[in-house]
Amino acid sequence: MATDGFVGVFDSGVGGISILRPLVRELPHERFVYFGDSANAPYGDKDPSEVLSLSRHIVQELLADGAKAIVIACNTATSAAAQTLRAEYPDVPIIGVEPALKPATLAPHHHRILVMATAATLSLDKFQRLEDRWGSDSEVIEVACVGLAELIEKGDPSLPQIHELLVKYLAQWRGKVDSVVLGCTHYPFIRKQIREVVGDVPLYDGGEGTARETRRRLTEEGLLAPAAQEGSVEFRSSINTPEELKLYERLFDLEV
Repeated sequence: MATDGFVGVFDSGVGGISILRPLVRELPHERFVYFGDSANAPYGDKDPSEVLSLSRHIVQELLADGAKAIVIACNTATSAAAQTLRAEYPDVPIIGVEPALKPATLAPHHHRILVMATAATLSLDKFQRLEDRWGSDSEVIEVACVGLAELIEKGDPSLPQIHELLVKYLAQWRGKVDSVVLGCTHYPFIRKQIREVVGDVPLYDGGEGTARETRRRLTEEGLLAPAAQEGSVEFRSSINTPEELKLYERLFDLEV
């Protein structure tokens, strides 16, 4: 597989843009194509078999267009599809994202850790194995934030409905947890709003770790772009309108 291929990054919608940004920082010479499946968002309330089917179709399209590697920038899709896709495409580096429970448990204060995620992410075996491995010395509080990713998908982090949902899910834990793990790639866009409700505690997400792992895999496979190549980002969406693509670009540039 040629080093001049692009890195395909996909999510159920806009959330994976929070993963794309550290990827671009870590790998400035790579060409990235980001696909948001906004027409089918959110994935978090779908059956795992449907998530696998949607993910498989996206990966097929990206590979057909010249992707040399795939980043699944969605916790739910990683849990539901990554293992199967790796078996189907053994020669393609496929990197997933997972809730950043490991760094949260390794922090000095880790007695009580709150994990925000979709119901699907929390229910699938991948998260349960992650919790069994890293959560043994901590009390892990799982909070399924139903409806939150769907609101963030609208592209306005200041929506009052977002605040209302955060109060519903998190207010009871204010002052009672050491940290919060953002177990959905949509949630980093509302860091400020989360802290307003739960308090000024460390927030952990999987972006930086995913970026480092992507660099490691590309290096290992001899697929790193040459330093002379100019990096780029192209946005695609299953809602293929100029307005939707402008939303993706705006969120990519948004300070959070």
